Amino acid sequence: MKKLLLSCQNPLIFRLTLAVLLAGTGLSANADFGEGFAAYEKGDYATALREWQPLAEQGDADAQFYLGVMHAQGQGVPQDDKAAVQWFRRAAERGNAAAQSNLGLMYDKGQGVPQDYETAVQWYRRAAERGNAAAQSNLGVMYDKGQGVPQDYETAAQWFRRAAERGNAAAQSNLGLMYDKGQGVPQDYETAVQWYRRAAERGNASAQYNLGLTYYLGEGVPKDYVYAHMWTNIAASGGDKDTVEFRNLVEKAMTPSQIAEAQRLARECVRKAYRDC
Repeated sequence: MKKLLLSCQNPLIFRLTLAVLLAGTGLSANADFGEGFAAYEKGDYATALREWQPLAEQGDADAQFYLGVMHAQGQGVPQDDKAAVQWFRRAAERGNAAAQSNLGLMYDKGQGVPQDYETAVQWYRRAAERGNAAAQSNLGVMYDKGQGVPQDYETAAQWFRRAAERGNAAAQSNLGLMYDKGQGVPQDYETAVQWYRRAAERGNASAQYNLGLTYYLGEGVPKDYVYAHMWTNIAASGGDKDTVEFRNLVEKAMTPSQIAEAQRLARECVRKAYRDC
């Protein structure tokens, strides 16, 4: 029974809004890109590919980014990590932060390229310094685990904080854990709970589990088996074996009426999209 670090890096950034793209490199403010984007949003990948391919070949970083996404996902083209890496690299070299973050993740996971933590860190850092929250969060994980950089909890916490303040749920959960353990920051259970809650309200299962465990242990909040069960029950909906086992452990300390109340609260919390639970 231990609190969870979200050590699995964020998935590839697969989607950006048109407003974000047009505010990025400035290369995509044309009708062809907009038509491709509209088609992509509708799942018409053939049309999106037809509109974006020429733009990408002409050096449009946003079109290059999306071609990388399409190859990574197998959308309108055969799934091909190597081709995805090629397009992410072309966009990344033109300063597209989302592509830089995704290219870092490809190196991190060894997808389409040999696994190389140091190169992953280099791309994460370039994206992180441009304000990309996913890259900031992943860079924090690299420092926490000592992958591609010397292990440094203080620097990990700094990157988690930057991403957490931009609303990245994984970073919020991990920053909570840093406060929980006193790694890189002074140990502070109440602050840990605050960050767990912010991530839990965004649907982050690791944070929901950690929040349930804090209620079970009475760390930063009064001990409360009902809320411990509520949060771990919500987290367990994803089917994680360890989370299910912990929820069942909590149940052993509860009365039938407490379990029923926890289940009712869990249903209500889900209905409210995890807010004000």
